[in-house]
Amino acid sequence: MAPKKCFLFLQGPPGLFWARLADALAAAGHGVRRINLNAGDRLFWPRRGADNYRGRLSAWRDWLDAYCARHGVTDILYYADRQPYHVEALAVARARGLRAHAVEYGYLRPDWITIEPEGMGRHSTFPRTPAAIRALAAGQPDPDMTPRHGHAFIDEAWREVAYSLAMVFGRPLYPFYRSDRYYWPVAEYLAWAIRLGLRPIALGRGEALVDRCLSGAFPFNVVALQLQMDYQIRASTDYGHLEEMLDEVMASMAAHAPADRHLVVKTHPLDCGLELWPLRLRRLTRRHGLRGRVHLVESRRLAPLVRASRGVILANSTVGLHALGDGVPVLAMGDAIYDIPGLTHQGGIDSFWTDPEPVDMGLVADLRRALAAHIQVRGDFFDPEGQRAAIAALVARLTA
Repeated sequence: MAPKKCFLFLQGPPGLFWARLADALAAAGHGVRRINLNAGDRLFWPRRGADNYRGRLSAWRDWLDAYCARHGVTDILYYADRQPYHVEALAVARARGLRAHAVEYGYLRPDWITIEPEGMGRHSTFPRTPAAIRALAAGQPDPDMTPRHGHAFIDEAWREVAYSLAMVFGRPLYPFYRSDRYYWPVAEYLAWAIRLGLRPIALGRGEALVDRCLSGAFPFNVVALQLQMDYQIRASTDYGHLEEMLDEVMASMAAHAPADRHLVVKTHPLDCGLELWPLRLRRLTRRHGLRGRVHLVESRRLAPLVRASRGVILANSTVGLHALGDGVPVLAMGDAIYDIPGLTHQGGIDSFWTDPEPVDMGLVADLRRALAAHIQVRGDFFDPEGQRAAIAALVARLTA
């Protein structure tokens, strides 16, 4: 019989997924501990026995180190691996020889979940060479990529809103908690209300532009924008803001792209609008003399847009994996788990416009097999059936 473990849960995805995973681990005979850092954590942890940390971030590492020793913690789980409290938790885990697990949305979207040692993106321990990927994939089956689980936007949104508002208005209970949220939640949600009201107009314009792109009116590259608040931008790129990446892309386009090449900048579907991308893009277009060749689009048809493009430019979005699966050239401007010779363009942006490196489709298949076998599980944080599938798979991985 495998030795019993003690799992410490730090901050997780908003909702009851974390508590239900803890229930399953406890049912398997393992110890479960929880530390609440703010009132949002407390709201979504209905299990008994949670401890509260109400001290300052500066004292957190020493407090957590003593806590792990006192309770015999063997494993630490967290969501959003570069959140400051989780960065300190990883340092404690390394010093004590504990296992740390980053649990996040899956690389193999839409209905996969990542469970990766220590961290993601720039901090991932997953290998980045073709030989290592092929070795990990050897003997592994091809993952079934047919979507099985999914959730409506509202299922995720209300949990996120409830968590954030509890964090804000429950501050007297956790007076020294330091949030690393990029936006103040109240401002973000007000922006969302405005954006949702205007979305039908934006989608109408976006779909018309996508129709034009797909008609062959001009050759184009796609830039897939991510969320500025995403840790994969803040912690896994060298850009202080995504506008810096766009500035670099458009400067190169002006100097090295064919004169008839256009750029289609696709907004992230969860962008709240606070970045004011239309204004930023207008400014950059003027700066680089690209009037009429740069288009900002909001659309639900990303996949056909990618397939019709001459190549996709992004920081490290999972859109890159979908593009590679379609054999479309990809340039990753940040640290991406798939930024590997044979997959992404390695020659820099200036040559990407005219001579993108081809995609090795065999290596794409190997990467999928390796990811699915080692750091992905099938499931969903919010859909009930997807939760059950993910929790069963996570318990198997965590207790092996």
